[in-house]
Amino acid sequence: MPLRSFVVNSILTLVLVLLAPTGICAQTKDYNISELMGKADIALYGKGINLRKEAHDAFVEMKKAAYQDGIDIEIVSSYRSFDRQLAIFERKYLQFTEEEGMEPLEAIDKIIEYSTIPGTSRHHWGTDIDITDASKNSEGDVLVASKFEEGGPFADLKVWMDEHAREYGFYLVYTKEPKRRGFKYEPWHYSYAPLSVPMLEIFRNKNILQLLVEEDFLGSEFLTTGFIKTYIRDNILDINRVLL
Repeated sequence: MPLRSFVVNSILTLVLVLLAPTGICAQTKDYNISELMGKADIALYGKGINLRKEAHDAFVEMKKAAYQDGIDIEIVSSYRSFDRQLAIFERKYLQFTEEEGMEPLEAIDKIIEYSTIPGTSRHHWGTDIDITDASKNSEGDVLVASKFEEGGPFADLKVWMDEHAREYGFYLVYTKEPKRRGFKYEPWHYSYAPLSVPMLEIFRNKNILQLLVEEDFLGSEFLTTGFIKTYIRDNILDINRVLL
């Protein structure tokens, strides 16, 4: 090959490499609806971590960095199957309707302050985590917003995550923005964006309304079309803008 042609081809090859898509778009794959609803077996990594490989590796690096600063990030909840979410939802439904005497829709409204309708949890994806600081003692329920505020046992964890989490691809999902609807503020819930953003994009393009109508669980008969549409708009999509 003549030297001039070789040089030209080499330059073109380098340009194509530099212009190749990177980041989230390059990693997008066609996740099927079964895995997005927590109904499929997926490969999970790490004892006590249980995340997809890329999210697991990023979490381990973040945990190491935080530990150097005196923060011991501990995962309270990560991957959650459809059946596990179903058990949580139905337990709360029975508690609110039978023990506390709420009407069905009132009970469901109470549940979805913090818990999702089965099949719609971000925890189904193997990308999201609920965390605390294992180096701090806390009595009772650890996932309480006040415990992450100044004076609370996990205040230092929250400050560290605010400063560093994005460096590892993790972002708070349900922020404290006053106008945000849906699930209440959860200072413990982070999502690995490089995977969860394309997953949400695929999930939101499915017929979520039809998928939920087809499910059969305690209280599902009270989920009207209007209720589900509002739930999709407020609870699934009204989140940290970075994750959309």
